[in-house]
Amino acid sequence: MTQNEALFILETGANVFLTGEPGSGKTHTINRFVSYLRERKVEPAITASTGIAATHIGGMTIHSWSGIGIKENLTKYDLDKITSSEYLNKRIQKTKVLIIDEISMLRADTLSMVDAVCREVKQNPEPFGGMQVILVGDFFQLPPIYNERNKTAEQNIQNSLLEENEDMNGKVRFAFESTAWKRLNPVMCYLTEQHRQDDVDFLSVLSAIRSGNVKDTHIEHINSRLHTKNSADISLKLIENIPKLFSRNINVDQMNGEMLGKIEGDSKYFTMNFEGKDILVSILKKGCLSPENLELKKGSVVMCTKNNPKDRFVNGTLGKVVDFADLTGYPIIKIENGRNIVVAPMDWSLEENGKIKAKITQIPLRLAWAITVHKSQGMSMDAAVMDLSDVFEYGQGYVALSRVRRLSGLHILGINDRALQVHPEILEKDNEFRRASENAREVFGKVSKEDAEKMRKNFIVASGGKWKEEKNIKNPTPTLPKGLPAVAGDGKSESKEKHTEGNPPYVVNRLEKIREKHQNAYKKWNTEEEEKITLAFQNGKSVKEIAKETGRQNGGIRSRLIKLGLIEE
Repeated sequence: MTQNEALFILETGANVFLTGEPGSGKTHTINRFVSYLRERKVEPAITASTGIAATHIGGMTIHSWSGIGIKENLTKYDLDKITSSEYLNKRIQKTKVLIIDEISMLRADTLSMVDAVCREVKQNPEPFGGMQVILVGDFFQLPPIYNERNKTAEQNIQNSLLEENEDMNGKVRFAFESTAWKRLNPVMCYLTEQHRQDDVDFLSVLSAIRSGNVKDTHIEHINSRLHTKNSADISLKLIENIPKLFSRNINVDQMNGEMLGKIEGDSKYFTMNFEGKDILVSILKKGCLSPENLELKKGSVVMCTKNNPKDRFVNGTLGKVVDFADLTGYPIIKIENGRNIVVAPMDWSLEENGKIKAKITQIPLRLAWAITVHKSQGMSMDAAVMDLSDVFEYGQGYVALSRVRRLSGLHILGINDRALQVHPEILEKDNEFRRASENAREVFGKVSKEDAEKMRKNFIVASGGKWKEEKNIKNPTPTLPKGLPAVAGDGKSESKEKHTEGNPPYVVNRLEKIREKHQNAYKKWNTEEEEKITLAFQNGKSVKEIAKETGRQNGGIRSRLIKLGLIEE
């Protein structure tokens, strides 16, 4: 399923599980949907299973949003206490759309707790109190953390309250196994496009790991990138300037401390500023990849921790500190294409209903000689050195390997058998997800244009939003691919609008012909598109390649790159 096809299904108000391989565009699709809703005055609740994931999407943890906090049990007393909170009651009552990112790391019982809270607050027996729920993630990645608990009386109460029959023998319970998921019965949207890796051999390795079908040829590709500290075929200096991924925090802290200590010269310190309630600030700090106290020296290897289309760097951009600005003292980094960037402080905020509830401000950098696999989830890297000899969890090796865009950017210091394994239960479930996604694609593809428009309009109105025709919206829904219904804002209706505004027929016909080959030609650019082509250009892709990927003409790409300052006229 393509991003556009999934976006249409989301716009109908259906409950959805949005999944796909790393780099398939899950976060990008959700960002487009959030923009679509906000343009129509519907404010979604944006949450995630972890603080780091929540920071990436500008939301809060689902635990905080629902009021369950760190609870592992939900008794009748707990439920009454949560639902009697005026603040939580108001928050949940007015929520019409709930997004939960990184669903793979959320335990089954936690999802059921959230469901119970929503139903109780809204006094609605429907799943999650009747709101649209969008679950986002990839179950091949890191699974939920499970702590075995005793069967106490309180646990028995919880099982009764949540209708769960949890296996207490230490078995990991995935979210899709929960009663809440089964009652929700989300539409499966399995994205199949790839926007991160463009290396055929590397893609075959990742696909083989994902399908549990790793063969000798895939092992050979992995071994071709395997090095030791004493290898003669790789420069130690090169390794030092590429971020390393480790399974455990202790290795990361040790590596970064050692490398910083080797650099002579004075340190510069940057302290995080923050505002808002302590508990909300604490959540933001936990999810922010930049440390509260950042120590840098000239020569420090760093990684950007936030997207900044204006200054043309993204979360995961690598560089080295070459100096500090005279007036501000901000670090100046040289990135891999040779360009220097002055990195100014940026904000991480927690928003609700369009209002900032808490905010932290810090230089969006972190020392990047090393980082944990866990914290790398959601990042795209040009290159990485990784030690996978200590991998202890299913999916950990897959997450680490899939951070890198190409095989040539992969440097492995060690690897164990577990690193190439994914959870056996997920292998079987993935086939089910794919089949369900294809069925959904066929069903929604048969919806007529009129019915599609009606479904989208009804959902916005039912959510308390304001329906507007596409021509009045800043970022209209793009053309849906063949097989899905054309909706307001597609190429044909746009041409008709231009014709009625006075354009002669030959102009309309010419535009239609151009869009047969370049579906997005002459359409307005948005921030997401600019960010995408910036990243593609920085990764060495040609204008022609970028044009093909974006559905635009070569001239349009070249003009936009000039405007972004990436090339000269």
